[in-house]
Amino acid sequence: MKIPSIKGIIRRRLLLNYRVDPDVIQTVLPNNFRPKLVRGQAIAGICLIRLEQIRPTFLPPFLGISSENSAHRIAVEWEDTEGTTKEGVFVPRRDTNSLLNSLAGGRIFPGVHHHSRFEIEDESDDGENDDGNTISLTVTSKGKPLVEVSAGLADSLPDDSIFTSFEESSQFFENGCIGYSSRPNSKLLDGLLLKVLSWQAQPMKVHSIKSSYFDDTTIFPPDSITFDHALFMSDIAHEWHSEPQLIA
Repeated sequence: MKIPSIKGIIRRRLLLNYRVDPDVIQTVLPNNFRPKLVRGQAIAGICLIRLEQIRPTFLPPFLGISSENSAHRIAVEWEDTEGTTKEGVFVPRRDTNSLLNSLAGGRIFPGVHHHSRFEIEDESDDGENDDGNTISLTVTSKGKPLVEVSAGLADSLPDDSIFTSFEESSQFFENGCIGYSSRPNSKLLDGLLLKVLSWQAQPMKVHSIKSSYFDDTTIFPPDSITFDHALFMSDIAHEWHSEPQLIA
């Protein structure tokens, strides 16, 4: 699926990250993907992102659209047609509050987007955030909570994180900039490259988190998954570009 290059602003982005038993995560991946491991553990999570001024690169910002979006992601590796190892994320589910995105997703834009409700409480007024200024965000799908999180900025990652430093975590997620999503009634996977013009992230302290997907013990047995840490980004210029399709 080839789309025109798109640009805009990441006004707010939360990356909520879990460490998962790689054998368990493999069961939800297409066969051509394998989990990208950190010290023997797979990394999965949720990206909660507010996009603004989204439009084709040839249009001015005032013609862009805004939306709240959620993507469940799994860090993966695969080989391209030349046998080179690539890395990115597989996205089993996308949600958006934009009716346009939900109608276009999987048709003229990569990935099915479920039309969902987003409720956000951000105590900071100037785009900055600290541990005293909490962001609370709830995503509801068909009247049922999909994601609930409350978090604020922190100075470092949790002591029990599988990542040895914030810098290691930040580099890991910066490298995973290609996302693949499935299409309706098709074995084709559509690829989308997120090109961030200046990658800037900060660690977060998560006060509470619930996920109907990652908390589902029929998919993830209790001993197979643990919340690890979160990152925060804001006011970042970015572009989206198509990537070659893959066959699941």
